[in-house]
Amino acid sequence: MAKLQLSIAMGDYDRTRALLDGHVQIDGVDPVYMTLSPEETFFRAFRHTEFDISELSFSSHLVKVSQGRNDYTAIPVFLSRAFRHTSIYVRTDRIKRPEDLKGKRIGVPEYQLTAIVWARAVLQDDYGVAASDVTWVRGGIDEPDRVEKIGLDLPGIKLENAPPGRTISDMLNDGELDAFIAPRPPGGLARQNPDIGWLFPDPTVTAKQYYERTRIFPIMHVVGIRNALLEQHPWLAAAVFKAFSASKAYALDRLSDTSATKVTLPFVEEQLKAAKALMGDDFWSYGVKANLPTLETFLRHHHGQGLSKRLVTVEELFHPSTFETAVI
Repeated sequence: MAKLQLSIAMGDYDRTRALLDGHVQIDGVDPVYMTLSPEETFFRAFRHTEFDISELSFSSHLVKVSQGRNDYTAIPVFLSRAFRHTSIYVRTDRIKRPEDLKGKRIGVPEYQLTAIVWARAVLQDDYGVAASDVTWVRGGIDEPDRVEKIGLDLPGIKLENAPPGRTISDMLNDGELDAFIAPRPPGGLARQNPDIGWLFPDPTVTAKQYYERTRIFPIMHVVGIRNALLEQHPWLAAAVFKAFSASKAYALDRLSDTSATKVTLPFVEEQLKAAKALMGDDFWSYGVKANLPTLETFLRHHHGQGLSKRLVTVEELFHPSTFETAVI
């Protein structure tokens, strides 16, 4: 039987590189890989369903699932995870603590970005700052006139567009915004402005304390497979999950080889040891069971922030064949 020739769009990460270089194969698939930025991948996937298998924004996918308009079914492969305490920048000359953000204006590239959902979750759960307490100003980080990649209806949320030709980085620099939340740092003159900095003076310490208290390692991206393909080839979801899991395991084995570090960064061995001490050996876990608290927290906040019109269940998110795997 001929293998399926499928297009696969994803980032070039250490955890996907074994797929890209052919060290790990997807059973029954002849892949055509495209390594793209998250912004381009998500725009093309959600606007035009261009790829057979695609890295997806967790938040955007959840919006689509809640609307019953999703073209992809997800598998619990989490290509991007990050503590988003480092994503919150403020005017340090006027914002001294998280609670000061109430009633203020915060710039975001898109209201529904996963990183921003997680940042708002932290602000609400830990500091009592709800999404409805803030005026959100939407615009590009480095290029003006960015729009949401998917349509939103947000009753009770104060949301404005940045003025034409203006970026949220420039607005932050000029004092028109009190804060900025995004997956990337502010650009332009805001990078050098001494009155702009992280909300949390030591976001790494704050994030570690957050994990110790909640056991949550935020999930940013999932992997989706076109529904039409899964209807025709129901074996595909398990095959893709198996391959991505093997690729991640290969990357971690290489990272653990201290004879010559695989990452152009000092103290990798020490950081790996610290991550395992804090989060366990499987600190970047795939699968539903190991990530249930993280998934349920995100679903709750996504709904509470007005993005999903109903509270979606974990069982609705992922292909049923990926909830359990064979053991020997």
